[in-house]
Amino acid sequence: MLKARQRVGKYRIEKRLGSGGFADVYRAYDTIEGIRVALKIPHIQAAKGQAFDDFRKEVRMIAQLDHPNILPIKDASLIDDHLVIVSPLGDETLGDRLTRRLSVRTAVGFAEQILDGLACAHGKRIIHCDVKPENFILFSNNLLRLSDFGIARVAFRTVDASGSGTVGYLAPEQAMGRPSLRSDVFSAGLVLYRMFSGSLPEWPFERPHPGMDRLKRNTSPRFISFLVRALEVKPARRFKDAGHMLESFRVLKRKWKVPAARGTCKRCGWGQVNASWDYCPWCGKSMRRR
Repeated sequence: MLKARQRVGKYRIEKRLGSGGFADVYRAYDTIEGIRVALKIPHIQAAKGQAFDDFRKEVRMIAQLDHPNILPIKDASLIDDHLVIVSPLGDETLGDRLTRRLSVRTAVGFAEQILDGLACAHGKRIIHCDVKPENFILFSNNLLRLSDFGIARVAFRTVDASGSGTVGYLAPEQAMGRPSLRSDVFSAGLVLYRMFSGSLPEWPFERPHPGMDRLKRNTSPRFISFLVRALEVKPARRFKDAGHMLESFRVLKRKWKVPAARGTCKRCGWGQVNASWDYCPWCGKSMRRR
């Protein structure tokens, strides 16, 4: 583990942001450009043999994905015997953001960005294999970027990913070592379900899922059907990939209606609300009288 103020080439380490099975991520200062960046550095024991091939594969995959909702690579090289991937530094992860109240308006924007970035990867036949809130980096103006393709696999190649991914967001078939583009659809469905309901369904994913009452209050029957399709246990019943899921979402977005609306939120004035609601679904502020 690198320490604060330690130098890696032109980068000065400031803080470790997180650690995974493959690499550590640090906040660092670029002493030449004068900006802060994120450094992804594989563990020392992983920097040889197959791990180096995985590192190179990850870099080449991300290089194919030129999209505003995918975290780009500023640099990838060997620096002072360390394998280093340098990326723009975000403000926080979507996982961090979900610890605070999220308005429906913001959640709709996040959902479209999540599916847009994933659709770009699926268009290249790349399976992410670890779609979860912690792998979406939030930047200013609520820009989300999908990161961490470290365990991704290209769909038309032999896939050996048993046990890969994060348990809470893992599709059933992926847990058995058979991931596909539809597995990412399932994981994305779980992320969206959590954003709009505040709850995360768990295995065996029996319906009704937790948080359904809140989902019914804040969304529509068509949107619930959309999520149910994404969360089908049998892969064949889901959207075939994120591109098709995105198309369906955008149709729903155009027809989005706020349920049982009778007035306007006095705080934000943005959307229609019902006086009986505890919180405005658009700005997230409490509507209770003090």
